[in-house]
Amino acid sequence: MPLPPAAERALQATGARRLGPGDPSTPSIVRALRAMGQEGPGLVAVFDARAVAGERHLLSAWAHLGRSRARGEARLRDRGAEFALYVAGDDQLPRALAKVGVADDSEAFVVVAERPLDPAAVVGRLGLRPAPDVYPRPIDETVLERLGIGAAERAAVPTPAWEGLVLERVALVDLSAPAGHGSTAKH
Repeated sequence: MPLPPAAERALQATGARRLGPGDPSTPSIVRALRAMGQEGPGLVAVFDARAVAGERHLLSAWAHLGRSRARGEARLRDRGAEFALYVAGDDQLPRALAKVGVADDSEAFVVVAERPLDPAAVVGRLGLRPAPDVYPRPIDETVLERLGIGAAERAAVPTPAWEGLVLERVALVDLSAPAGHGSTAKH
């Protein structure tokens, strides 16, 4: 299925890099992200670029998040944190953040924002610099490994179908019990 034109999407993403090693620090990126999250209802998220398998990956995660919340099945209070669950294809926040979150060794990022927020403006507010070479980029073994998709799974499908493995992981989050419905997740 073709993606809607970028200009028509409610969710936008762009690539970014640190200004230098450890600049800005991981805690300062997280603080800035949290502050922006408090400013309004628009979703703002930052992911390690090594864990993002492209536009369909992000749009699928966002669509699953929206459907889950529309059904009253929110897993977490914070939409950004819940979005990370879907992007990671994992139902536990600590594991999800270990896969896709910002870490001290993260050099390149994918910055995501819902309209009317502009991801390019968010990049500046996070203290990062624009990096169009970071996102989007082709899916490779590194991305799949980061998302927990091992060699056996990759070998089961041709390389052009690797995106499907990622989208399947995103969809599987919906099949696990949401917080408060049998899971051990804290709310």
